[in-house]
Amino acid sequence: GWMEVGRLRNIPVFADMSEADLRRMATFATEDSAPEGTTLVREGDYSTELIAIEEGTAEVRHDGRLLASLGPGDVFGETGVLERGLRNASVVATSPLRIVKLTTWDVKRLTPETVQRLRDLVAQRRPAVETGSGAPPAA
Repeated sequence: GWMEVGRLRNIPVFADMSEADLRRMATFATEDSAPEGTTLVREGDYSTELIAIEEGTAEVRHDGRLLASLGPGDVFGETGVLERGLRNASVVATSPLRIVKLTTWDVKRLTPETVQRLRDLVAQRRPAVETGSGAPPAA
């Protein structure tokens, strides 16, 4: 089902986007829920979705090490969506989650300006762990 623009705006990474951008995103963003213990992202998989947490918490793990704890407003999985790379960590739900997903195809339908804005906003919120892989941050 379609997302309400207001719901997207409640997620900090989307809060600064224009009404037009949010309306466009709302037409193809999907809402989902996941029980505690669900692996949302598996290390090494190709990334095809950008996922934002609406409610709940999750952990980012790499080689079994805890890298970060995620909560409402955090965004993950975007490395591949915005930069086309392999997943560099696993993400596991540590409580029941409500999430919003945008797929790569959805992101491609946004205007280049919107994608750039999304990139910038995500980069600001990205935990240091994501860039700790030895690779320089993508320009």
